[in-house]
Amino acid sequence: MNILVTGGLGLIGHNVVLRLKQLGHEVHVTDTVTNYGIIPEDELDYLLEERLKKIDYHHSYNFDISSTLLMRSLFSRNEFDAVIHLASFPRQKVVNVNPIAGSQVMSEGLINLLELSKEHGVKKFVYISSSMVYGDFTDDVTEDAICNPQGQYGILKLAGEWLVKDYARKGYFDYTIIRPSAVYGPLDVEDRVVSKFMLTAMRNGVLKVNGENETLDFTFVDDAADGIVSATLSENTNNNTYNITKSHSRTLLDAAKLAVSIVGKGTIEVRQKDNDFPSRGALNIDAAKRDFNFDPKVDVEEGFKAYYDWLQNSPFWSKKTI
Repeated sequence: MNILVTGGLGLIGHNVVLRLKQLGHEVHVTDTVTNYGIIPEDELDYLLEERLKKIDYHHSYNFDISSTLLMRSLFSRNEFDAVIHLASFPRQKVVNVNPIAGSQVMSEGLINLLELSKEHGVKKFVYISSSMVYGDFTDDVTEDAICNPQGQYGILKLAGEWLVKDYARKGYFDYTIIRPSAVYGPLDVEDRVVSKFMLTAMRNGVLKVNGENETLDFTFVDDAADGIVSATLSENTNNNTYNITKSHSRTLLDAAKLAVSIVGKGTIEVRQKDNDFPSRGALNIDAAKRDFNFDPKVDVEEGFKAYYDWLQNSPFWSKKTI
């Protein structure tokens, strides 16, 4: 298959590209490699270099997906069988900083891709959404649960789902919607919860836990990428929505304690819940198991340890944690 991966140099994206290449598919990548105004340039440069080295990829397109002219040129030169749409503002905090730019990427950029996919005969459009579309939820939430997102990030993600479904309803292509949760692992940026916990502990600092009983369905990046690739390649997933997570919630306090235990230093400060974020539990993944044999293998203890080992051996982060 000839597959376009937008956001293909991100944490999840470069792992998806790697797996597709290993399976023999032709892969094209677009990524603006932006720092969203919050990621230090030296950190972003290091991560981009390492991600490109990992996937052995020397030709990607630094295209803004909102640019109709540039994206039309890309689609015209290639007959894409599928589009995996990962490009997005990555989380609620980043959208809150710049909601206008977030909306441009997550709405205008998406519509541009949908129009081009319609015009150029793309057979399958895979949209990477988020567990944030559910809003507050407890364990075992299924894909047919009522969505009540809180905050612009979740609202824009859910709006994106409906846009994708509307194009598919008109018969332009099949779709698959993926809802991951709390993805972490090697080559991630520092400004995420697991990265913050681990690096703060390595610096013998104070890990700040926003809500002692708040939980997340932490998912190792390898499992998330495997699920996305399997869902893309399976015909069983056409016009369906899937949770792609470890399906095992852990409290933020437990996660912080685990980081401190693995690293061997650091202290913990428990604060009030951040009301900008919904309370979340574990997602039910029975549909993904049934339809394309999704089988997440990395539990939190193993995943945190693997991430710590990578950070320890990283020449960039070893200098940043002295």
